Formats: sequence, structure tokens, C-alpha cells
Amino acid sequence: MVDDRPRAGFFATLRAVLWSFLGVRKRRGYEEDARALNPVAVIVAGILAGAVFVLGLLTLVYWVVG
Repeated sequence: MVDDRPRAGFFATLRAVLWSFLGVRKRRGYEEDARALNPVAVIVAGILAGAVFVLGLLTLVYWVVG
């Protein structure tokens, strides 16, 4: 069983994850992502983006308070 579907690269996966953070996505874009994205890559990109977001918020809070 060979999977002939094209796979999205890292930046396409990261773009899809960042769109999901905003909660705004057209149905066509979602369907394209569902066909092309690797679930493991989406999970890794989501964890990385979440960590960067939390660290950014912490840095902002420490900067404002300090």
C-alpha cells in the first residue's frame, strides 16, 4: 500500500497550526490540510508553537512587571 498523497513541509504544517490558534480557517483550506498534513508533524508543531506562545507571554509579563 503506497500513499501517493503529497505531504506538506514544515512551514505548511506550522502555518496550519498557527491558523488553528486563531480559530479561523476556510473549509477548503481545512480539507487541503487534512489531506496533506502528517498528524505527528502537526502535534510537534502545535507543542512548539504553544511553548513559544507561553514563553512569549511570560517574557512580556516579566518585562512589564519588572
